[in-house]
Formats: sequence, C-alpha cells, structure tokens
Amino acid sequence: MNLFDVYPLNNIEIVKASGSKVWDAAGQEYLDLYGGHAVISIGHTHPHYVKRLTEQLNKVGFYSNSVLIPLQAELAEKLGKVSGKTDYQLFLCNSGAEANENALKLASFYNGRKKIIAFKGAFHGRTSLAVAATDNPKIIAPVNETDNVVFLPHNDEDALAAAFAAYGNEIAAVIIEGIQGVGGIKEASVSFLQKIRSLCDAYNAVYIADSVQCGYGRTGKFYSHDYAGVDADVYTMAKGMGNGFPVAGIAIAPKFKPWHGMLGTTFGGNHLACAAGLAVLEIIEQDNLLKNAAEVGSYLIEELKKIEGINEVRGRGLMIGIDLPESSANVKKDLLFKHKIFTGEAKPNVIRLLPALNLTKDQADQFLNDFKIALKG
Repeated sequence: MNLFDVYPLNNIEIVKASGSKVWDAAGQEYLDLYGGHAVISIGHTHPHYVKRLTEQLNKVGFYSNSVLIPLQAELAEKLGKVSGKTDYQLFLCNSGAEANENALKLASFYNGRKKIIAFKGAFHGRTSLAVAATDNPKIIAPVNETDNVVFLPHNDEDALAAAFAAYGNEIAAVIIEGIQGVGGIKEASVSFLQKIRSLCDAYNAVYIADSVQCGYGRTGKFYSHDYAGVDADVYTMAKGMGNGFPVAGIAIAPKFKPWHGMLGTTFGGNHLACAAGLAVLEIIEQDNLLKNAAEVGSYLIEELKKIEGINEVRGRGLMIGIDLPESSANVKKDLLFKHKIFTGEAKPNVIRLLPALNLTKDQADQFLNDFKIALKG
C-alpha cells in the first residue's frame, strides 16, 4: 500500500527535537519557527510534558467516555483558570475541524437555526460543516456545499449589519478567527469583534471564536479575540492545546445547557490527551509564556517593520505574517534550505511565523539576521 499523495513534502526527515530546534536524519540542526503548523506551543520534548505523558501511559492510556475520567475535570478547571473563563464548560474532542464542527452544531441546537455567517479568507477545517464555512471552493466537495453559509467581507461592519438585517432570526452563528491564519495573518479589528458581539446579542445568534490557530496564548492573550474586550459564546481550540498530541476542545458559555448525547466522541478527552493538555497549561502558567509570547512577538514585529523590501508585517504576539513582493517568492525556500529555518506560508507570498511560545530573543535575532540575508538574495 502507498500513501495517498495529498501533501507537498520537503525532502527532510526530522528525527530529533528540543525546544525550538529540530534535527534531520543527517544530523543537520534547524531553527523551528513553524512549530508543526502552530502546534508546538511549549517547545519540543519539554521535560515536564514528556514526564506527564510517560507517567500517565504507565497507568492507563485510554478508556472511553463511558467511565469517570477525573483528568477531564482537572483539565477543565486549569483551562478555566489560565484562560480566565472560569464559568465556561468544556467539551473535549480531537482536532480543530472537529471543534468547529461541534461548535456550529451546538449553536444550531441552541437556537434552532441553520444559517452561518463566515468571512472571506476564513479557514475553519475540513469536516463537513467546517469546510463549508471555509473560504476555499477547491477543498469543498459537492456533498459539503450548502446555502446555509453566507460569506461576508472581512472587517466590514456595514456588510455584517446588512446581513443581520436581511437574515435576522435565521442566523444560528457567526464564526470568526481572531487572526486569520491560512488567510494570511489578517487580524479582526476590535470594533468588528465588538459589532459581532452586539449583533449576536440583539438577534440571539451565537458568537463562535475560532481560536484553533490564533489561541492558546499565541498572541500574548489566551484567546486572541480577548483583545476586543468582549466574550464569545463558544471558543474553539486545538493545535497548541496538546503540543503535538491530538487534543481539541470547545469552551462553552453557561447559557448553553447540555443533554446526554448532544455531542459525542470516542477519543476526545482520553487519559493521555488530558495529561498532554494539563502539561501544556502547567508550563504556560509556570513559565509565564503568555508574557514571553507578547514580548518576543512585539520585538520581532518591530524589528521586521524596519526592514526594507517587505510589503507589510501583520499579526500579534508570536503569530506573525510577513507579506513579501512577488520578486521575493524564493525567500521561504531559502530560509529552509540555505539558512536551516522552518517557517510557514500563506499564498501567495506571506511567510508565517508560528514558533513555540518560549522562543527566546536570541533565537528571534538569529531569524532576523538570516531573514535579512535571504531577502537580499
């Protein structure tokens, strides 16, 4: 059997990792500013993380949600404390797409409606409803197509108000990333997020804050939407939640009342997943990683803005987009193969920086120096 060839691959095999560094099979060291697509939040192979998982695996790795799993309640309590959403409820699942799928389903259960407001440039996942709310027709299969999703221009308050005026009591939910990731590191404005909140309140629609990539401390706030000073009804999270172990969840406001069978999952909230999730939150808390993400991220953004030859620098904390002219389309490749630095991308020519939240200033400087060289060709 062959692998189903859906990923364009770099000819690099990673065999060892530590902190923000990885090594390939030939022993070559790389600086990792991609974090496996914003997944590595506390650095690779953090000793506390490894210890937590190993100890749990030696006790019990998995049992289903048909029995008591105290680690779930422990994770919920810690997440509430670190995120500041202590009165919210937690449903655990496995991936960002699954988190968004369940959030949209929950919204529809709540108000009995079908219509969803999403935005141009959005990426919410690849499962049925999540992909229907994703602004990329190429990955929406015919069976996923639906008239229930309305795409509006990003950050356009007038268009949002007009959509509510037109559809009003048909709208189940508005779903938005605090900062679009795949869309090119584009931040939702404070006034736009506040407008979503006020319109959802007025029409009893559900405000879903997709925090899969932009959440979990990446911006210096726990959920990137927090900079707007309003609470969402549901926060979705994944990626950095398990530092590589498949963990995801949705934080659900108190007004939502659960019933048995409403949502479900086989693997979500298993013993190992909860151990991974707890380790991540414990390290974020004890090492003050939100502060580090804010400080090192601000430093990177300020320094990048001084460099000539860049169209725009966007983002917040350690979620940064470097928009390059077409003439610099080779820079990402050169950073990887000439300078041994992993970065992400967004089409056509945006370099995405999504490093671990404990990235050091020295590592930021290493990137800045090599980036300047790569930019000059």
